[in-house]
Amino acid sequence: MVVKKKKKTAAKVQAVVLDEEKLHELMASLSVGGGQQGLRQLADTLQACLELSEPVQQIQLVKKAGSQLEALSDEEPDGALLQACLHALSLVYTSLQAKNPLRRAIASALSSAPAWMQEPALGTLSDCLSECLCDPASERYPHVVDSVAACLDSFPLGERCINKLLPEVLQFLLKGLSEYLHRNSGLTGRHIAQAQLMQSCLAAVKTSVLVIQRCQETMGGGLRAETGRRELEDTLSRLLGCYTHILTDEEFVQSVQSTAGLAVVLLIRSVMGCGDEVASVVCSLLRSSPPGLDSAPQWLKQGCEGLCAGGRPAGVSLYLCHGALAMLSWKGALPGPQWEQLLLLVPNTLLDLDVSIKESSTAMVVARVLTLWSSAALDCLQAGGQPCSPCLRRFLSGGSELQRHLLEHIYSHWEHPLDGVRHQTRSLFRNLLLLHQRANPLAPDAAEDPYVSELTRSLLGLEWHMRGKYGSLGCLVELYGANHLLAVQPQLPSHLVGLMGDQNLAPYASDLLERLFVSHKAQLAGESATRDWMERWHRTWVTPLLRVLCRARLDQTTYILDYFLPKLLRCSPSSLAHMVRALQDTAPPCTPGSRGALGALMTCLRAAKAQGVVPSSKEGLWGGLVPLSLLQRALVHKHDQVRMDALGLVCESHRSTEAVSSQEMELVRHFLPPNLNSQAPGVRQQTVSLLKKLLCRMKDSTVLLQKRLIQEREQEQRDRDQHTLRQYKEFLRWLCVRLLEVLLPGSSFSKCLTSLHLLCLLGELFTFSTGPDVFALGDAVTSAHAQNVLYCVASNFLEVKQLAATLLRQLPPSAVGLQVPERTLCVLQAALDLSTSTKPFDSVTAAHLLHLLLRQPHLGGALLHCAREQGLEVPPPPSSASPPSEGAALELNALAAVQFLLRCLQSEVSKSESSLLQAAASYPLYGRAHCITAVLQHLNTESLSHAEQWRGVVSELVAVCYRMSDVVSPVVQSSSPEGLIPMDSDSETSAGLQRILKEIQPRDTNDFFTSARELDTERVDDRPQTRSTRTPTLNTGGEGYRVTAQMVLVCCWRSMKEVAMLLGQLCQSMPLQCTTDTHCGLITEEQVEGVGLYFRQQLLQSRHRGAFELAYVGFVRLTDMLCRSGSPALQQLPARWLSEVLEEVKSSDPASKLCATRRSAGIPFYVQALLSSEPKSSSCSLLKMTMRELISLAGPSADRTTDSSTVPQVHALNILRALYRDTRLGENVIPFVSDGMQAAVLGFTSPVWAVRNSSTLLFSTLITRIFGVKKGKDEHSKKNRMTGREFFTRFPALYPFLLDQLEEAAATVESDSGQVKLHPSLFLLLLVLSRLYPSPMDGSSSPLGLAPFMPFIIRCGGSAVYRTREMAARALVPFVLLTQVPTTVHKLLQKLPEQLAPGIQHNHVHGTLLQVLFLLRCYQSDSHRPLPAGSGITEGLRGSMWLASRRNGCEVTRGAFLDVLVCLCGPKASLLDGTELRDLRGDALSVLMASELVAFDSAASSPGPGGTQYLLSLARVALSAAVDAPELWGGPRPAGRLLQCLLQCPQYEVRELALEGVLRRLREEEEEEEEEEEEKRRRRPEWLDETTLSNLTGLALHEKHPRCLAKVLTVLRVLSSSAQLEWRDASRKLSQEDALLRLLALAQGSAHSVELHCAALTLVSELVVQLVNSDPQGASAVACLAAWASLVCSCCGEEQPVEVKLMAAEVLVSCTATVLTSTLLPLGLSTSLSLWRSLFTLLQDEDQDVRDSASDFISNVPAPLLNIDVTGASVCPVVALETGVGLLCRLLELWGRTAPGVLALTEWLLGDEEAGEDTAAADEAPGLDEEDFLFEKGDLNLWAEPVQWVRLLHGHVCSLIRVPWPNQGPRIHPLWSRAQAQALSSQRALDSLPALPQFSSAMEHARLVLRHQRATLALDVLERLR
Repeated sequence: MVVKKKKKTAAKVQAVVLDEEKLHELMASLSVGGGQQGLRQLADTLQACLELSEPVQQIQLVKKAGSQLEALSDEEPDGALLQACLHALSLVYTSLQAKNPLRRAIASALSSAPAWMQEPALGTLSDCLSECLCDPASERYPHVVDSVAACLDSFPLGERCINKLLPEVLQFLLKGLSEYLHRNSGLTGRHIAQAQLMQSCLAAVKTSVLVIQRCQETMGGGLRAETGRRELEDTLSRLLGCYTHILTDEEFVQSVQSTAGLAVVLLIRSVMGCGDEVASVVCSLLRSSPPGLDSAPQWLKQGCEGLCAGGRPAGVSLYLCHGALAMLSWKGALPGPQWEQLLLLVPNTLLDLDVSIKESSTAMVVARVLTLWSSAALDCLQAGGQPCSPCLRRFLSGGSELQRHLLEHIYSHWEHPLDGVRHQTRSLFRNLLLLHQRANPLAPDAAEDPYVSELTRSLLGLEWHMRGKYGSLGCLVELYGANHLLAVQPQLPSHLVGLMGDQNLAPYASDLLERLFVSHKAQLAGESATRDWMERWHRTWVTPLLRVLCRARLDQTTYILDYFLPKLLRCSPSSLAHMVRALQDTAPPCTPGSRGALGALMTCLRAAKAQGVVPSSKEGLWGGLVPLSLLQRALVHKHDQVRMDALGLVCESHRSTEAVSSQEMELVRHFLPPNLNSQAPGVRQQTVSLLKKLLCRMKDSTVLLQKRLIQEREQEQRDRDQHTLRQYKEFLRWLCVRLLEVLLPGSSFSKCLTSLHLLCLLGELFTFSTGPDVFALGDAVTSAHAQNVLYCVASNFLEVKQLAATLLRQLPPSAVGLQVPERTLCVLQAALDLSTSTKPFDSVTAAHLLHLLLRQPHLGGALLHCAREQGLEVPPPPSSASPPSEGAALELNALAAVQFLLRCLQSEVSKSESSLLQAAASYPLYGRAHCITAVLQHLNTESLSHAEQWRGVVSELVAVCYRMSDVVSPVVQSSSPEGLIPMDSDSETSAGLQRILKEIQPRDTNDFFTSARELDTERVDDRPQTRSTRTPTLNTGGEGYRVTAQMVLVCCWRSMKEVAMLLGQLCQSMPLQCTTDTHCGLITEEQVEGVGLYFRQQLLQSRHRGAFELAYVGFVRLTDMLCRSGSPALQQLPARWLSEVLEEVKSSDPASKLCATRRSAGIPFYVQALLSSEPKSSSCSLLKMTMRELISLAGPSADRTTDSSTVPQVHALNILRALYRDTRLGENVIPFVSDGMQAAVLGFTSPVWAVRNSSTLLFSTLITRIFGVKKGKDEHSKKNRMTGREFFTRFPALYPFLLDQLEEAAATVESDSGQVKLHPSLFLLLLVLSRLYPSPMDGSSSPLGLAPFMPFIIRCGGSAVYRTREMAARALVPFVLLTQVPTTVHKLLQKLPEQLAPGIQHNHVHGTLLQVLFLLRCYQSDSHRPLPAGSGITEGLRGSMWLASRRNGCEVTRGAFLDVLVCLCGPKASLLDGTELRDLRGDALSVLMASELVAFDSAASSPGPGGTQYLLSLARVALSAAVDAPELWGGPRPAGRLLQCLLQCPQYEVRELALEGVLRRLREEEEEEEEEEEEKRRRRPEWLDETTLSNLTGLALHEKHPRCLAKVLTVLRVLSSSAQLEWRDASRKLSQEDALLRLLALAQGSAHSVELHCAALTLVSELVVQLVNSDPQGASAVACLAAWASLVCSCCGEEQPVEVKLMAAEVLVSCTATVLTSTLLPLGLSTSLSLWRSLFTLLQDEDQDVRDSASDFISNVPAPLLNIDVTGASVCPVVALETGVGLLCRLLELWGRTAPGVLALTEWLLGDEEAGEDTAAADEAPGLDEEDFLFEKGDLNLWAEPVQWVRLLHGHVCSLIRVPWPNQGPRIHPLWSRAQAQALSSQRALDSLPALPQFSSAMEHARLVLRHQRATLALDVLERLR
């Protein structure tokens, strides 16, 4: 037993804790002599238990005591000793903390006591509990409440005890609740204390509910008894008063209010019984009408009247509804009519709340209570006895008024942002269907039930982006079967599988698919007696899946693997064989970019293996389903996901101990080398994750094998197990060495990252141990390997640094070598040098190196050595007699490192106070500060042994942070920090700098609203100079050093960042020093408050975004610490600071330091940090108060007339924007969205630009907050829209506001006067309204219907502003139901003038036509059916056909009318039927033939306003008639003429549109013909006649507009790929060579336009291939081919745009078979080699698409030249590169040109000659005229690995030198000299670099190493040749 300590411990298994006095008393009472043996043993057991301090042992002894208690007999027991034992157990029971398992053990022991002992046990437990209940200490309340609750938790004796003490228990709970209610009012601003109080309050209310529930009989008896009745009634009445207070006080959190609602109804039921009167009283409470309370006792009636008071919060009804449903019994027949009334009143009450509630959490409760109601209604209908009344059945049936309202609630909430609300609406929908079924037991099946059929059709008719419909359809499947849905929509499976590409919809679609195919399978199996039903099931579900897997893009099929395929295989495991057979025998056709049949096969097999469907690997690889070669091909496939699926198939297993087979290890060996260098982060993560599974399997199976080796007797099995372990060891050694070998200087970031990840995994799972360990991986790690890992710490990539540092701590220390003193000093020196580098990432490297050194024993000595060298005074380390432990050594090292860095920083800050420019150039301060923060992060500050030294260090750190900030803040707080420091350092600008710095400090205010600022022009000399403005000349080694503005700014804002991070770290991690006990902490309250004030100053005054964003990060850490600190003073700081900043924002003082430009700079961040510290579980009172204040400030006000007084409004709008964007505030800001939207819209009416600007930003944020983040490029996508019902249900206040605003705006748009009157907020209103759409499920009687908006939107269509008319047309579409489109269009067409007349308003006409056009387009995309006959639309259009003719002088309205005609006549699937369409097309054609396009009028050749759009509209009609569907418009005759007119039109826009149309049609026909036979494919389209071809070739030679020319060339390339073109220039016919020459000249001169350059070169390449194919021998004689090859090579350079490189890759792939691999060498050796080299360059390009595109050349290589593994396969670029080099060497032998080939490849090894000369010069004189640009990336290729490339090349070149060579001396000598010179110069340069150049000059070192290696390998080749 232990004496009670002050320190609190967590509530888990804890030892018994008692006061010392009580403990002595108990021990004494248990030590009384005498008593029976059994009783004596019991007493001894309890004594032993009390003496122990180990909780688990105590539990065991209590259990033993229980057994002894049970065994006692009632023969004369010793009363005193038994009483002492029972008292001990009872006292311990009531002393234990909540949820302690020991309490449960004691309850079990007392319950097991024999019957004769129950009364004494009850007595002792009652005494102990009574003693607790009388304890006046309020801090004990939660404990006692918990004890009461525990007595009622499956503890019969405890329950009897509570019944016995009921008055006392109720009195205690009343006292506790009253105390809590009183204390709550005094805790404002103390969130943690408030949250704890809410928890206590919730526990008390819950316990009171439990007590009333369990003690009903006792309570009923007490209320009927004569004695004590008054006291009990009084107690219950006051309890009811407490519940009422909680329900009506909105400061209480929802969980407490909800439980209080339960308690009220339970109390009423307990007092009044279960008759009709109870329902009557609850109905009155819900209606808030006191007259219905008459049936209740007087005291209860008085208590309930408090709940019926007027103006009660809306939540009261909600919680009472919940109470009524949860606390009243609804099972079986209802007791009377009042109960039926109550049952129907609850949903109506809840639905009324729907519109008034704002908080999402309340919406969640409403949804949950409605679902609860539907379950209660189902319980009523399921009554076993008498049936419920017909009236109730009618109300609950489908189609009733109530069901309709409930369905409307579902449709409004099924897209709610909270998952819980969506889930509850789905459950409610299911229950409504069940209610319909139960209320109509004799109803027909689903197909014949009109209600269900109509519901199904309307749900299927909804947009598929609505997530709510999936759950509802799932309910229909569950209740009516899949056949019901498939009968209505047979294409449903294909449609749903197609939706699986969308990440947002995939989970919903897959759930619905699962329900469908499971149900369909069960239905088919039940209907059919034969097995053919399975084939039907496969056709329905498996065939669409395989088609999508083979044809869709990879990113569209990711979620099929995640969500759908596993479920399908779980449902039908036998389908796997069907899939494998289908994919290997009759695979669906594949498209480019898809995974193909092989990828689909891997996907299916992987999913099957994960589900345990694939047979065990003992029967060959996966039951012989897949040949090994197929799997090897998949592991190096071009597509990432195919490789990942294949790897998953190898690595994943159902059993974690399944042995890894030798085949699987071989496959991993095959996979790993080409896949380490993956650029995609997702692929790297998957690779590591899958290999981790394999390694875990290896580890687990190793344990099993070792266990088996010990137990196994059979020698053969032992040998097999030994062999497996040997294989494991070899594989792990190979893996370890392979991964360490790739970590060379110059390795790509992605390869380093993957290798380090895997090595860390090896260290974690197997450890790098040395010696007799089973694998001993440490033996494989050499010192060179460890050094390479150390140099990875210098990487520019943070993740590589972190992983390398982690791995170094796992590797054997002997290999790393950091424990050697000299090595420690060397690395420390490098770290300290890096900490003063001007490159920001160097300070991160320094921090990681210091972290590595912290665990080294000699760090202290090395630091003292460095301090002596620098002349710094560092305090000696604290001495200790014994060698320190590991933790103590770490603390000492950290202390020494921080003290050293602190001295350095103090010295540098002192210097920077003299010259900031000197600091920026030589010792930017942020590196030191970053290192200090990093050292502190790795320290456990809770258990520091040298507290006094640390306290001094913390004080000095805080002080130096403030000094640093003072130095750099003038720059970051200036009005324009980015351009503050001049670029040059001559004396004139230095003087100017002093003037600027002097200027910005005292005058930086918000008076820009009232007066413009000018720089002072008076002389500087007559002002006192400030310390920070002296600019001495900087000399570094005799050279002038230019300090750029960029360097100064980076130095300043990074210093601010590090100050913020360091102060945040100190406040968060250092223990707080209490005022009472000065020894326990390291940081004082005053220091913490000072840091807070510092952050306040930075956030409210910094101008530089980097500075205040990072100050925000530090401030968040501080506010987090303040809320969780134990100090009441600190807890209240955030509330105080918040009210202060709001006051400052409110006071519109132009001299305020607050920055009102730059979106209020740091002010929103400051407010955000303060509000996000408020706990989510609290009532969010600070947030609510702040939002109310800000919204009142943000709105327009009559007294804000001056410009200067709008500053508070600007601040308020900017802060609101930040709060709405903050995801941590989550749903808590949703109640204020309506007010924010109103402020944003009204802000647009302000005359001040700053207010309008801030309103724009706020509006944009709110649109995102309401409609979600944009999920695609389409601005008008339905994925970011809402139904009008859902929008106005969630934001009801916006309905009248938007309607009023729209009415006001629409009144200003009439353009009759000819003047433009643009209402400021009209655009915003139309933008919001265009995001809504009508739901087909909306009822016509909705109070929030969209109909009132329509007339105003239609009126906006008459605006004089073109953009407004367009917006109005777009906004009208959502407001017209699909079924109402035809009638609305007809009404609009009737407004059009039927003939030309004076006074026609063309703006009105144009607006009407736009509205008609948008409505028809919407109908076309959504309806999929023609317009109904007799809609009058055709007549309306034909009646106004003059608008499209030349009689209409307005070209804008002519164009709009033609667009409407295109919409109706254009597409093949038209909206009109038969004759109507034919007549309309005829009219359109006659307008077209009479138009300017055909009957060209030179007088009207220059188009007027809107003329170009009109011509484009004409061109669209012409394209429809000439290209899209000429057969529907009168055949080829007019088509040819129209196309000719389009191509010869003077306007380039028309030509471009025409060419786009031709190209689109050609590509469509290509896709259609893919599956037809070859000869049919060769035919030319009918609509493309000779004249058009001649026009196209003429255009190619003479077109001047680059975009048109590019389009022509693309069209010709498509045409030339199917047949050879006949080239004509006017009437002259050109030969292929002439055409080629002219096009090549065009390609060479078109580099200025990427599109044109690509199109020209692609066409030229097509012609080159045709030329070489027709005459391979004579091709080399054609002069232009070398020029073509040179042009292709120039397009492959690293500097070229990605589009150009992709085109070059496509060209090289297309000419692989003809040019690159032809055995005839058609272009000669030199040209062919240059093309091959370009291909290899592209295969190493940084852009993955370029590499993938280039790797396709493998599939065009003739089969005899390749090995069987890669023939015709898509392989990844790494394998393609290796295969390509081998292939080139083989071709050199085939061509018989090995000798010149080897010399050319040796030149490749050496690198380019020009580059070589430049770099040689650079080697000789490094650092000459070197200027640092901080953020220049240069021509870095982060993927290519030149070192690996030269090694690969060297290996293949050496393999060519197998036979004796002819004398090549004269040709070898120059190469030999060049290589030798390069080797010597690079070695000299390497030797001249400083120590550890890998850290100090990593880039230079890597360049020189590569250069040296190139020269060495070239010399090796040349040596072999000699």
